[in-house]
Amino acid sequence: MSLRLQGRTALVTGSTSNIGRAIAVAFAAQGARVVVSGRDEERGAAVVAQIRENGGRADFVRASLDGNAAASRELAAAATEVLGRVDVLVNNAGIYPPASTATTDEETFDRVYGVNVKAPFFLTQALVPAMIGTGGGVVINLGSWIARLAVGSPLYSSTKGAMETMTRAWAAEFGPQGVRVNAISPGVIASADWDDEIRRLSDRMMQGSPAGQSGNPDAIAAAAVYLASDESAFVHGTVIDVDGGRTGVAVVAGG
Repeated sequence: MSLRLQGRTALVTGSTSNIGRAIAVAFAAQGARVVVSGRDEERGAAVVAQIRENGGRADFVRASLDGNAAASRELAAAATEVLGRVDVLVNNAGIYPPASTATTDEETFDRVYGVNVKAPFFLTQALVPAMIGTGGGVVINLGSWIARLAVGSPLYSSTKGAMETMTRAWAAEFGPQGVRVNAISPGVIASADWDDEIRRLSDRMMQGSPAGQSGNPDAIAAAAVYLASDESAFVHGTVIDVDGGRTGVAVVAGG
């Protein structure tokens, strides 16, 4: 049986932990050569080692995507140098501010928009022309379930809403030139390094949903593999909800 991403190359931002790590590992398992990217070199090396131990191909490129356009362009150039070309870009890197509207200062606002919106914008800008030049490619953005429900940080929610809107705009702009753009909207996803108390709190947020508990990063990775593969060749500008039914089904009061 052929691998679904055999011969593809991929850059996954924020892939040293949790969802990004799961996507990088899943891509490599399906035959893609992957650039793992993030701030932490030690964690990045661990992801690369895991992929290589399983027979996959991966390299780490350190990047601090703070919203500076030059940083995004540097990552694009470094990933292209390592891979030869980038067929698939996953805009996963992001930060979550715990502050409320009343306690958010201008510095925090700019930092969150810089990481969550500005950095992927300029990274996409840097990589898509080459994708078009080589016959096509794929961009996958990470949204969030709280972009559509009044839960959590208003600042973070707005950045994820922006990413989902850019997904549709980019699909219209780049789709006719051979680059498919889609997004995944994860629900509450439990990280392997969470303690029991945090996991219980995350499960509580999913009470009353069809799944009834938080999800695993592998669920998001499976959706990313689908969107990166030829199986989704007719899928453009969509946001796939992988959230245990949290946004699609009314939560029963007291559930």
